[in-house]
Amino acid sequence: MSEYAVVEVEAMAVADETMKQLPKGAFLTVKHKKRLNTMTIGWGTIGIVWAKPVFVAAVRNTRYTYDLIQREAEFTVSLPNFGTCRQELGFCGTNSGKDVDKFAKTGLKARDALKTTTPVIDIPGLHFECKTLLRAPIAPELLDSSLADVYPDADYHTFYFGDIVAAYRLESQGE
Repeated sequence: MSEYAVVEVEAMAVADETMKQLPKGAFLTVKHKKRLNTMTIGWGTIGIVWAKPVFVAAVRNTRYTYDLIQREAEFTVSLPNFGTCRQELGFCGTNSGKDVDKFAKTGLKARDALKTTTPVIDIPGLHFECKTLLRAPIAPELLDSSLADVYPDADYHTFYFGDIVAAYRLESQGE
């Protein structure tokens, strides 16, 4: 059982906080059948699309997570409280789930989500449970030439627009 309590939030009410934390790192988690993986993301955004609150996550097509998220209709995003989980974010951003069990190596724990079958990371911070509305791969011919150096190996991102079906903060029981 987790030591953290769930405090529901409105996704757009925490958009500024989300965008401040995201460049410091967040965990994008995907579960496909018995395979569970989390990766560090620093690129993405939160906003309103199709009159819904959405989280847009970018995943390169060369990542292990890409194989999983392509097969699933949901994902979760866990943003640790400011300044926490630095080592875990670093490890999950530099190691592939294809080669190593990131949960075993970092001590991270998964926690059942409220509305999706993909769990969240059991850490204090913001959590978004998302149902994929759109997969939008980058069309290289449409990409501005000023971004060519971002993709020297042609490992382009696919953008996953996730309808935020649950948004909450995990807080220590005493907070």
